[in-house]
Amino acid sequence: MRFKVAVLHIAVIAASLIFGTSANAATINLVGFGDSLMAGYQLPPGDGFPEKLQAALKDKGVDVSIANAGVSGDTTTGGLARIDWSVPDGTNGVILELGANDALRGIAPEESEKNLDTMIARLKGRGIAVLLVGMMAPPNMGGDYAARFNPIYQKLAEKHQVPLYPFFLDGVVMDTSLKLDDGMHPNAKGIDVMVQKMEPAVTEFIGTISTVKK
Repeated sequence: MRFKVAVLHIAVIAASLIFGTSANAATINLVGFGDSLMAGYQLPPGDGFPEKLQAALKDKGVDVSIANAGVSGDTTTGGLARIDWSVPDGTNGVILELGANDALRGIAPEESEKNLDTMIARLKGRGIAVLLVGMMAPPNMGGDYAARFNPIYQKLAEKHQVPLYPFFLDGVVMDTSLKLDDGMHPNAKGIDVMVQKMEPAVTEFIGTISTVKK
């Protein structure tokens, strides 16, 4: 009898430890930090990339909250100026997407790289994980500019040992039916494609982040 009681006692303790660990699991707090592509330019509320990505992840049972910190027209210089206060304490990870407007304006890729470098370093210094999102220079900027701009994301990912999603507009950039009339920004269907393509990378990214309620 005493043996059975002891076994039952051990089982109760083990169960409490298992369920206690699950109960303490906290929501993963992400911030989508970028420009108009992240902000959801000209899209109805809730149709932006962070919002739709959050919904897709929650549908798969991932406990995540994704804040939209996209600012239309933002460059890497603008992002660097606001990175500290736009990413609040308690953030577990940042999806960092900037550089498209730098390329459109012909800003020196070396400056863009330096700004992104500093942003990643600041976030990591705060203990915030980073998923870097790459962009590509538009064809009208010429081959020389593209050769200087396009590789900066891979270089930064390797330098800081952070995951890289190579191209934010993958699957959208060449399909006019997935873009607004301006031919640059994704429409709601375009956002759906972006979410579908990027969700596995974000899921893997979230898997590297662990957090428990204190």
